[in-house]
Amino acid sequence: MAAQDILAGLDLGTNRTTAIVGEPLDDGTLRILGVGTARSRGIKKGVVVNLERTIQSIEEAVSEAEKAAEVEIGSVTLGIAGDHVKSINSRGVIAVRNPDNEITRSDVARVIEAARAIALPGDREIIHVLPQEFTVDDQGGIHDPVGMIGVRLETEVHVITGASTPIQNLLKCVRRAGLDVDDVVLSSVAVSYSVLTQDEMELGAVLVDIGGGTTDIAVFADGGLKHTAVVGVGGSNVTNDIAIGLRTPLAAADEIKRGHASLLPVEGGDEILVVPGVNGRPERSVSREILNSIVRPRMEEILALSYREVKKTDYWDLLAAGLVLTGGGALLSGTLALAEHLFNLPAKHGVPQGAIGYEELVQSPEYATGTGLLSYAHRQVDLDTVGNGRGQILERVTGTMRRWVAEFF
Repeated sequence: MAAQDILAGLDLGTNRTTAIVGEPLDDGTLRILGVGTARSRGIKKGVVVNLERTIQSIEEAVSEAEKAAEVEIGSVTLGIAGDHVKSINSRGVIAVRNPDNEITRSDVARVIEAARAIALPGDREIIHVLPQEFTVDDQGGIHDPVGMIGVRLETEVHVITGASTPIQNLLKCVRRAGLDVDDVVLSSVAVSYSVLTQDEMELGAVLVDIGGGTTDIAVFADGGLKHTAVVGVGGSNVTNDIAIGLRTPLAAADEIKRGHASLLPVEGGDEILVVPGVNGRPERSVSREILNSIVRPRMEEILALSYREVKKTDYWDLLAAGLVLTGGGALLSGTLALAEHLFNLPAKHGVPQGAIGYEELVQSPEYATGTGLLSYAHRQVDLDTVGNGRGQILERVTGTMRRWVAEFF
């Protein structure tokens, strides 16, 4: 197996660092070769709070993935999240230069460059510039204008930015762990590559990724990404609430949450749980209903804040495909029912698609970001090989240098 055929994704979550290795197959699917995980010790809400511990977590996860895949990982596609990520929609307009008025890829690149020329504070960097649609003269709703005839080309783009300091600290940790960074990808963008179909993007869908430290929201309509947002609460807040409410260590609180917590009413009689005490203090008996009464308000807050972010957009009436929930926090019993109630939309779990190998492990909302990073990297390999099709240009940040990637599919 050639080294250039290997793809690797690195997801630095608040609770867990995941490295995942795969190879593209001829039929367009991905074969997962290995998965490595480690407890995140230096990341909080997508931001490095301890450099050495973050490096250690990366090294542990990558080493485990390399051992499982029996390959050496040299570079990764890095997922990024955090409430420092912001987005804005922008418009660009240019005149077509060709004497015969035929639009070329160069024109597409120029109009996107015009759209990304927005005023940014010096402490922020552009992560993605995602075209939503093009307009040729007065004809709108165009996905690929290349080859069309016109004198005026316009585009609407979704610009995603992040604070420079958190981005550079993440990159420094990855490089000090001995890895190069191929791409930096917003987690919700990566997730969409693994769990959303083209039909869902066309009909309109809301992606809500409930991670450990943050909840990432992405709104898709008319085949493109229209809105992104980050809510600064996630599954770790639920765990902290349990630890405080039941006066138990965080590790025990996480186990109790995963094994017993629910947003649904208790049926068949209340269950009594034995809860460990803190630092040698005696165990306590607590009813499951008390546990659920601690969990429900925080999950309601997470979903209500997510709903508020979606509701304030112009795309609320275009979400025919409904709600897709991913991330470890989405697995809490009753989350789908609560989300359907709050959003008044059909909801489902987002399960990674288009990959074989390690199915029992990775075909879960918890691994949507990791598999999405692989799918994203896989798409870039296809683009480099094929180089034609529908136009979409992304800006990727690697160190202090930026370069454009023309995405045609």
